[in-house]
Amino acid sequence: MTEGALVLEGGSLRGVFTAGVLDVFMEKGISLSYVNGVSAGSMTGMSYVSGQIGRTIQVDLNYIRDKRFLSFRNMVKNRSIFNFDFLFGELSDTLIPFDYDSFWKSSQKFEVIATRCKTGKPEYFEKSSCDDFISAVKASSSIPILSGMININGKKYLDGGCSMPIAYERAIDLGYEKIVLILTREKGYRKPPLDKWTKKGYERYFAPLPEFLKALEVVPDRYNRMQEEIDRLEEAGRIYVIRPDNHVTVQRTEQDKRKLEALYEDGKRLAEENLKKLKVYLEI
Repeated sequence: MTEGALVLEGGSLRGVFTAGVLDVFMEKGISLSYVNGVSAGSMTGMSYVSGQIGRTIQVDLNYIRDKRFLSFRNMVKNRSIFNFDFLFGELSDTLIPFDYDSFWKSSQKFEVIATRCKTGKPEYFEKSSCDDFISAVKASSSIPILSGMININGKKYLDGGCSMPIAYERAIDLGYEKIVLILTREKGYRKPPLDKWTKKGYERYFAPLPEFLKALEVVPDRYNRMQEEIDRLEEAGRIYVIRPDNHVTVQRTEQDKRKLEALYEDGKRLAEENLKKLKVYLEI
């Protein structure tokens, strides 16, 4: 295992890009000692820590059109467009089994980030110290309005991307010298300002949570500032970044299997292309 940090951006189904990169990492034996993930990054991170090559893309391609997995009907029945009860229940238990034994036994430190609804601030949950880690993963992946709030030890949480979309600063603060980022948007991408209808929806839905609402309103500015800093850190050689090299058209709730598979293959290709330079950066 290599001493270093792996930082995984979210993006819902754009996470298939990350899955492609991580499958190559696992195939080539690139195992970093610390991993953190936000939203979909927490999901793909789980399969990386459990060492299950191909599991994430298998889940997405096989079940993306299954209404038990993703549908607006789930919002009525389960208060979430993604059905976490199915995902962490029947799907992980029997259909495409998740290797919980390997996951919990792994010596890798793995943190997921969720946003506390009361404060609008990010909180970090580590698998070896959080007594309800699966709920933390669900919270990290729960899209505002499209998902209900997740209770963890009596506190309410939603998508980690609302407050901390890419947790590279966390890796720096923890003292890691080698930090690898896997992003799900191409270089130069910037989030547009919130449109008036989204803003009005947030204001209506989250009026009782003013700090969380403030966090949502500055999501584009926060994300764009982070991208600018990531570019500077990458240029200085402080971090290593792998991201799509073409414009990403996959949507958060994408159901076109061809587009998902193509983005996954892009992740694999770019991981292979970066392998030599990455090893030099990691000194392995």
